[in-house]
Amino acid sequence: MNTPSLLRIATRKSALALWQTEHVASRLRALHPGLAIELVPLSTRGDEILDRSLAAIGGKGLFLKELEVAIEAGRADCAVHSLKDVPMELEAPFALAAILERADPFDAFVSNRYACLDDLPRGARVGTSSLRRQVQLRAHRPDLELRDLRGNVNTRLARLDAGEYDAILLACAGLMRLGFDARIRDRLAPPDFLPAAAQGAIVVECRADDTATRALLAALDHAPTRRCVEVERAMNLRLGGSCQFPIAGYCTESVDRWHLQALVGDRDGREILRAEGFADAAGRDALGTQVAEDLLARGADRLLAG
Repeated sequence: MNTPSLLRIATRKSALALWQTEHVASRLRALHPGLAIELVPLSTRGDEILDRSLAAIGGKGLFLKELEVAIEAGRADCAVHSLKDVPMELEAPFALAAILERADPFDAFVSNRYACLDDLPRGARVGTSSLRRQVQLRAHRPDLELRDLRGNVNTRLARLDAGEYDAILLACAGLMRLGFDARIRDRLAPPDFLPAAAQGAIVVECRADDTATRALLAALDHAPTRRCVEVERAMNLRLGGSCQFPIAGYCTESVDRWHLQALVGDRDGREILRAEGFADAAGRDALGTQVAEDLLARGADRLLAG
C-alpha cells in the first residue's frame, strides 16, 4: 500500500467547518511530515437554505451530501464533519475513518443580559431551531417564547446582539473553537439537559475501500471518544433518530464502565421520556440499543410517531 503524498479534504465553507478542517489538517501534518494537504471548500444545501428548520428541509444529512459526492467523484479523498450532523447510517461506500477527541459536548446559554436560563423573565425570547433543545427548554421553562434561529455561529451571535433575542442556545464546542468562550454564560448539562448524540466530536469520513487514506487518518482516532459516541449513535439509530425528532443522549466512560442517559420528547414539549443504563466492557456494544428499547417500552414510539 503506497502512502499518499497529497490529501484533499472536502469541507463546508462556514467559519466553524473551516476551523475544524484546518485542525484536522494541522494534526495530520504533524503526524505525517511531507504530506501535502489541500482543502476543497463546498457549499451544501444545509448551508444555503436558512429560512426553514433542518427538520423541515430534510435533516442534518444535507450538510454532508455535496461533500460525499466530491469524494465519490474523485475531487476529494475525505471530508470533515461535526459528528452530530452525520446520519446514524452511512451509505455503503463510506466509513468514519477517524473520530477525534471530543470537546465540550454540552449546550451553551448565551445572553447579553442574563446569567443563566433561570434568570430569564417570563416571556423572554430564546433562539434555537433544534427540536431537541426546544423540548428541553419547554419542559424546564414553559413560559418562554421560543423562536427559530438558523445560520452560522457569527450570524446567530449577531442576531442576539441586534436585540432579536434575549438569549440563544449554541453548542459550547463551536463557540470555543471559534474563540467565543467569553460568550458562554452558562452550560446546560446533565441531568436536566442532554446534548445531541456525538455533540462536540469531529469526524473524518472517506471511502470504506480507500485503505491508503484510512491508514493516514487512523492515527487521529481517539478510542475513548469513539466508544462513547458509538453508544449514543446506536441509541439514536434504534429510535430512528435524526434532527427531525427531539432525541438526546450522552454516554460517559469510567474505569471500563459506561453510563448512557437519553431522552425523547414530543414536538410540543408537553412530554419527555427519560431512560438511562449502565454496562461493562462486555455489554457496551448493546447499551445504546437497550436504553432505546427502554424508551420505546415507555412510549417513545408514540411520541416519535406524533
